[in-house]
Amino acid sequence: MATVQAVLGNLTAGERHVLTAVNSGASTLSLLGSGFIVLCYVCFKELRKFSFKLVFFLALSDMLCSFFSVVGDPSKGFFCYAQGYSTHFFCVASFLWTTTIAFTLHRAVVKHKADVEDFEPMFHLYVWGTSLVMTVVRSIGNEHGHVGNIGRVAAWCWTETGRTGKAVHFFTFYAPLWGAILFNGFTYFQVIRMLNNATRMAVGMSDRGSQSDTRVDMKALNRWGYYPLILIGSWSFGTVNRIHDFIEPGHKLFWLSILDVGMAALMGLFNSIAYGLNSSVRRAIYERLDLLPESLRRCFPKKLKSRSQQQQHESELVSLRIEDQHQ
Repeated sequence: MATVQAVLGNLTAGERHVLTAVNSGASTLSLLGSGFIVLCYVCFKELRKFSFKLVFFLALSDMLCSFFSVVGDPSKGFFCYAQGYSTHFFCVASFLWTTTIAFTLHRAVVKHKADVEDFEPMFHLYVWGTSLVMTVVRSIGNEHGHVGNIGRVAAWCWTETGRTGKAVHFFTFYAPLWGAILFNGFTYFQVIRMLNNATRMAVGMSDRGSQSDTRVDMKALNRWGYYPLILIGSWSFGTVNRIHDFIEPGHKLFWLSILDVGMAALMGLFNSIAYGLNSSVRRAIYERLDLLPESLRRCFPKKLKSRSQQQQHESELVSLRIEDQHQ
């Protein structure tokens, strides 16, 4: 992953092996988690709605980022470049897709617009185009002459040793990352504030039906409000580590590097659980399990079905709002 490529310098061989193992293990978990969401989208036709399509592209970006982070081979020039460029590209694409999800929710819930699907071509241009530009710019500021030497003593490519390379890395990755975090946080804050106002109005009007619907909406949006924390938790240690390395390049904090590498590599797993493993996915899985013989179905909790049915409105909040506005 992109963060590992910047922390291995000035560490002992044993410490590098530990960081490599941490990254490989965490990246494998993210690969499995995001791959599961991609598989669900491909196999379950009822999930192929616009709102979940964005989650699919998020999971796809996470899956490819984790994949290249695990399989890169710095001992070979082509695979070394493939690892460096690909991990950076798909990691940037991952957090950019979260901004499209936040934008879609805000436009559908706060602005009551039903045209969010019209933005899909623009979303692709924005995500893939920005990721490509950031990757190309970083390659210009990278010291390619050091790749071969680093590849022989570590397991990662594309490590910047000069202050210019580190500054370019920060500009092409951490600057847009924290821009996405601020955008997501502000967007979800507006959505939750709007629903809070709707709740108070429903209480004042003694409209029980509106109160019930708003409570369901609030349950969904309160959960969505924690989504920006995924990026914060995944990349705060990496940001602190980059700043520390820029100020004191000759002094690496091993414990901070472990947190940096481990949390960043788990981003795909966190995203797959928060964004992908919602009640729609659980319900689709349970419906398939319901087709199994009775002897096998007894192995699964009976509460799964009723719980998924109760959460159906929550998972389809944006879709229902859009459909209502079309009618």
